[in-house]
Formats: sequence, structure tokens, C-alpha cells
Amino acid sequence: MLSRLDLVPAPVEAALKNLDGADRVAVSPIDASLADTAEFCAHYGSPLEASANCVVVAGKRGSEIRYAACMVLATMRADVNGVIRKRLNARKASFAPMDEAVALTGMEYGGITPIGVPADWPILVSPEVAAAPELVVGSGIRASKILIPGDVLMKLPGAEVLDLARVLDQ
Repeated sequence: MLSRLDLVPAPVEAALKNLDGADRVAVSPIDASLADTAEFCAHYGSPLEASANCVVVAGKRGSEIRYAACMVLATMRADVNGVIRKRLNARKASFAPMDEAVALTGMEYGGITPIGVPADWPILVSPEVAAAPELVVGSGIRASKILIPGDVLMKLPGAEVLDLARVLDQ
């Protein structure tokens, strides 16, 4: 049963309450100073391969800006200027500025999650994330994390699998 919704911001709470499979989701408190993926994994003994990061991408075409929440494993990097730019039908794409991402999502920077992003945003999910049996993802704040199966992430409105990541250089 889903609990600890006191550890997520309002948009995440609302999305979790309506998410099919939310009974397979866990929210846990963490030390906010350890919210960055590498520090979290090192401190809590969680493998990087079991963590996924959400990045907010802004694609521009003329004066129009389209946003997307993009999910990749922590061991991978999102292909912003290739696959994601094309999916957003944008001439130019980049990570959304921190203040913009925070204002648009209602979440804390460093804790942004695809759960609860604006309804008109696509949620672009790498195949590795979609297939994962369980992942540690942001919760919307830096003081907690969410444990969620990839197939439950795929039940979010607007979620689609897209080969949008490449392995980080080792």
C-alpha cells in the first residue's frame, strides 16, 4: 500500500493517488544532502544501475517551447540534441534552466520526477528504465526517494518508450 505521501509535493501526491500500480510504489525519507544520485548510491549502497534520473528538456521552434520529462538510467546520458530534439519537433533543445524546471513542475531541483509533471508534457522513457524491475527515482523533493518498477512508470499519462540514452563514458 502506498504510504508516506507526506514526503512528496502536491503534484506528485496527486499523480501517485491516480497511478495504476501505485500499490507497488514506495516512498522513503533520505538525507537531503545526499539526494544527488552518485552520493545517494554511495551512501545507501544502492547500485547506480538501479537508479534513474529525470531531466526536463525544453525544445524550441520559433517562439514555441515544448517541454518533456526524460527518464534514463543513472549510468546513461540523455541524447538531448538528437533523439529528444527530434521527438519534440524542435530546432533547438537543451536542459530546461533550473528556475524554469522548478517553477513548471512544482518540485525541487535535484528531486524532479516524471510523476506529477504537467499533463501536456510527454514522458520519454529509455527502454532500460521501462524494463527495470525496480528503480530509485526522485520524489519531487530532495529529502526522499521513490522506489518504483519500470512498468508502473510506463502507466504515467504521456509515458512512451524512446531510445533516448547512451552509456556514459567510463
